[in-house]
Order: sequence, then structure tokens, then C-alpha cells
Amino acid sequence: MDVVDRGNSGLSFEMLDPAPVGVAVTRGPGHRLIYSNVVYRSLVSDPGGGVSVEEAFSESVLPHYLPLFDQVHATGEPVISTAEPAVPIRGRRDLGERFFTFSLSRVVFGPGDHGVLVVVMDVTEQTTAARRMTANAEERHRILRRYESLMRVSADIFWVTSREGYVSEPSPSWERVTGQQWENYRGQGWLGAVHPEDRPATVESWSRAVAQATEMWEHVYRLRTVDGGYRHFQLRAVPICVDGQVVEWVGTSTDVEQQWQEQRRQRLLDRAAAVTTQLHSLEEMLGALADVIVPELGDGCGVYLVTDLTDERHGGAPFVIERLATAARPGLRRLPPYSEEQLPAGNAFVKAVRRRRPLLKRFPAGSPPPAIVPTGTLPWLTANDANSVLVLPVVVDGAVPAVVCVVTCGDRSPISQADISLLNRMFDHAHDALSRAIRFQRAQQIALALQYSLLAEPPRLPGLQIVARYRASPAAAEVGGDWYDSFVLPDGVPVLVIGDVAGHDLSAAVAMSQLRNMLRALAMDRCEPPGEILTRLNIAMESLSDDVTATCVYARVEASDGGYRLRYAAAGHPPPLLVTAEGRGRFLEGAVSPLLGLPHHGTRVSQVEPLPPGSTLLLYTDGLVERPGEHLDRGLERLRSLAESVADEPADRFCDTVVSGLPTSGLDDIAVIALRLPRP
Repeated sequence: MDVVDRGNSGLSFEMLDPAPVGVAVTRGPGHRLIYSNVVYRSLVSDPGGGVSVEEAFSESVLPHYLPLFDQVHATGEPVISTAEPAVPIRGRRDLGERFFTFSLSRVVFGPGDHGVLVVVMDVTEQTTAARRMTANAEERHRILRRYESLMRVSADIFWVTSREGYVSEPSPSWERVTGQQWENYRGQGWLGAVHPEDRPATVESWSRAVAQATEMWEHVYRLRTVDGGYRHFQLRAVPICVDGQVVEWVGTSTDVEQQWQEQRRQRLLDRAAAVTTQLHSLEEMLGALADVIVPELGDGCGVYLVTDLTDERHGGAPFVIERLATAARPGLRRLPPYSEEQLPAGNAFVKAVRRRRPLLKRFPAGSPPPAIVPTGTLPWLTANDANSVLVLPVVVDGAVPAVVCVVTCGDRSPISQADISLLNRMFDHAHDALSRAIRFQRAQQIALALQYSLLAEPPRLPGLQIVARYRASPAAAEVGGDWYDSFVLPDGVPVLVIGDVAGHDLSAAVAMSQLRNMLRALAMDRCEPPGEILTRLNIAMESLSDDVTATCVYARVEASDGGYRLRYAAAGHPPPLLVTAEGRGRFLEGAVSPLLGLPHHGTRVSQVEPLPPGSTLLLYTDGLVERPGEHLDRGLERLRSLAESVADEPADRFCDTVVSGLPTSGLDDIAVIALRLPRP
């Protein structure tokens, strides 16, 4: 840079006075200050006049930067320094830490006469802000590194997502635990490793946390691990914010399977103890325990009462079981609570009871072995892709009064040894309550055995199917007066009978037995219309105690024009129900006469009704439809509606559903007998 000499007054630098930056000029190798503008003087000298610009320059600034001045003066190469800290100036009061950016360049006054042009800018504010941002970034990075190191010690998985909640960085720990690769779990791909049943709740919870920028998000889900099984993980995530805005999420996933199992174990034990303490009957207790087991330990559960009978009614079969309760997880059809089956001695179910040890079978989904469960349950296992079955005998006071059957289905892990141990502990905790209920139940079993001895097994007829069920009142330990009967007359016509002797004690059972035998004898003696048979039975009852009364329906199933018709009579009994194969039901309300045991003059009437192909005729006692304080018509309508809904079910399942699917008082016995006609 060349400058012009303007006489004795020196060089003309006034043109630099308005510059918004500090400007100074030196001359000669000694760097004598010959010019400074207002801005430069304000930056270097003391505004209060304590230190002049010449003094500050010669005593503080120049000595500090002398090598740079010499270099520029000698070579002519400019020097630029950015954000240089201010040089302390003697006598100047402390104005805090300041930073300057300056440049030094050579100026030419004449041949061999050189100087240095100094341009200075105060960048304290910009430098301080930049340093603050750098410090904040370094602090954040250090905190994140420290947090990540801590998480690697305390958590199994460490992960980072974008502000929108999508996985944005690879996680070696996630890959190690789940076996998923980065291209599979990035974004929302990680959901593929979450248990299908837990995905909806996880997505909903995480989406809500991201939308609301929750301070701390916590959630538990099941995660598929590298070995293919599922384990429970505790998720925690926090938002990382800059200037009040979320920029990303940092989270951990910690394996809490053992802790979760312990908590579940205690929760189930507490629930099992609570339900058995509050209930009294064995049926109620076992039903409540089934609801505790499902869905926590299985997808389905059946509870069976074991009756070891060898009487004539059961054809000498070594085992008769009655299903008392069922449970199924949401989405699976629940089997009727009540059913009755006979099991051969070689059945695995029977062997488990005999040995008093649990039996666990695992198998391909939907392919259960045929002898592991009662026959009526096998189609349910196949239809719902069952993959394991546990038959667990319930041992109480040295006996096996009941058996619990637990099933897992579909993708659910089969029942484990830990589950079996937990189930055993549940029933051990409930032992005292079950023992009290079983003492009452044993008295019922004795009464039930007596009752069964008075009832006949329905005959097996070509083309016709007859099924009967008897269910004792859970509230009484005595035999009752309900009965059913079915036999074939000398003329080849099948007969169905249902009746109910008033009372619920031993005398009622004795009267029932006498009445049943008398009716059989009268029917076999003469093949008369049903009304006339009931007329003669009413006369014969005079030989019994005066206070014996009973209701009865007597029905003949007669062949007619390639089909069948029903000829029947009813004495004070609820009307028979006829349900067509198409599911339309109606009550047969003709041929009605008063109770048996009351004076009645004249012959009781009979009625004839056609029986459509595939239809079902149901005879039943009043315990099925009567409830205290309710009109009988409501109970009858419930029965008709339920029977119509299961008209296409097999006859045995039809009866099981009818017996267990209606709200009853529980104060009376229930007897039913059903006739299923052949389809065309």
C-alpha cells in the first residue's frame, strides 16, 4: 500500500477516520505510531484518559506483537489473527476478557521507507457466544458418552431414535440380544421382534410419549431373543432437548424376565388364595381357579370332577369325569362348562390321575395326540392350534377329586416346568379351602352314586340318538326326586320319560324309584296311549304315602310314513321342547293334566306331534328353568333361545350346553333327556 506525503504535516490518513474498525499506522523499523483513528484509540487506550494510545501502543501492544510487525515490515506479507485475546495494558482498568481479530499489512511511504497498517475489530461477543456453543456441545457429548457407558453397565440394550421416535442409529446391543440386523430394525423394523400380542399396546404407548415429549417413558413388553423365545424387557427412554426442542430420544431395554416371573407368581398365588377363601363349593372354587390360570398360564383350561364308578349306568367304565368349569382367553371359543364323559383305562388322562403326577405333552400346533384329553375336548384343541396340554391331578387329603387340564395354543410357548411348579403351589395354597369343599362334595358324590343307581342308561337305537344328563344341586348333599328313563316297549316303540317327585331328601329319592318302577311296569304291561298310562299310574300311587306328588312327561316315539311322530302326555310338568334342524323351537303344550298324586277323574289326554327329520326333542325338569321371584315364562324363553342356537351341535354337546348354559338357582337338581332324529 502506497501513501502520499502531504508536506510537513505528515501523511494524509484522515480518510480512515470514519472506518467502523480500529485503524493504526506505524513507520520505520522501530514501528513508531504515526496514526490511529477514534475506534482504535477506544480499543487500546483508557477511555478515562489514564493511559494514552501512544503509551499503550509502545509499552504493551507493540512489544507483544513485535515479531509480527518486524515480519510484515521486512517481507511485505500480510498477517491475519482471528479471535486473539486482548493484551493487558498497564494502568488500564480491567474490562473483562476481550477478543480481537486484527490484520497487519505493509505500507510504503517512499523508496526504502516502509511502515505497518494495523486493522483491529472487537469480536468479544461473537467469540464468547461461539465458545459457549462449543462448550455446550462438548458437555452434551461428554454427558452422552458417560450416559452410554453407564447404560452399558446397567442395561442390556442401548438405543437412539429420531425426534419422531424412529430408530436412527445402529445398536450393537440390540443386534446381540435379538439377532436382528440394522437394515431390519431401523425405523420401525424393531417392532418385528416384539411379541405380536404386545405390539398394539407398545405402539400406542410409545406414540403417546413421543407426541407429548414425556419426561420419562417406561413400558414392559416381550421381546424375541436370538434363541427364538420371548423374554420380558423393561423399556426406559428420555428425550434429548436443545433450546427447548426434542432432537432425539435415548433409551434402554433391560431384561426383567426373572423379576416379572416372580411378580406374576406372587400375584397368581394371592389371587388363588383370595378366590378360594371367598367361595364355598368345590365347583365354584375350581371354576374361579380356572379364571386365574387363563390367560396368565394358558390359553384354555378345563376343570374335571373325577368319579370312579363301575355301576351299570356307566357300562363298567373305570372312569367317569364331569367337566365343571372352562376358561378360554379372549378370541377363543369357550367350551360349555358342563360335560360328562367315560374314559377307558388306557387313556393318558386316567393314567395321570392314577399316578397322581402331572402329565405334560407337547406336539405340533393343531395336532394333539388322541388319548391325551377327553374325546369331547379334542376338536377344540385341533381347531385352536393347541401345542401343549398339561393334565394336572389336584391332590387333596390324599385323594384326587379333580383334574385341571391347561392348554397353550398357536405361537404361545408351551407350558414349562416353572408353570407346573406354580400351578402346584397355587393348589397347595388353596388346600384347606378345597379340603372343606371336598368333604361336602364327597357327601354329594355318595348321594349322586345312589341317584345314578336309580337311573337307567338310555337304549341305543338304529337311526335315533338318546342322550341324558343329571346334575345334582350344588347346594345340597342329599339325593333328590328328579329322574329320567328310556326303554323300548314290547311293540318296538321307544319311550322317553322325565319326572320330578316333590322334595329333596332320601324319602323323595325312594318315592322316585318306586314311581319309576311302577311306570315301567304299567307301560310294559299294555302298550296304551301315554294319557292312559299316566291315568293308571295315578291310581297306583294310592299305594304310596298320601303326601307323595310328582310331575311327569311320558312320550312314545312312533314310526310314521317313513319318519317319526311323538305321542305324549304331561302331568303337571314343564312342556317338552321341539327344536328343528334349522334352529326353530316351540314348546309342546298339549295333553296337559294335573299333578300325579292328586285325585283326578277320567282318562288323561294324549297328543300327537310330527317329529321333523334332524329335529331334537328335549324333556327336562323344572330346575333348568325356574328361578326364585321370576315368572316361569322367562326361564322357558331362555331355554328355547339357547336350544335354538345349538340345534346343529351333536346331541351330547347340545345337552351339555343346555345344562350348563342357563342361569339357574342352584337349589334344585336338573335332569334332561334328549332325542335326536335322523336327518333325511
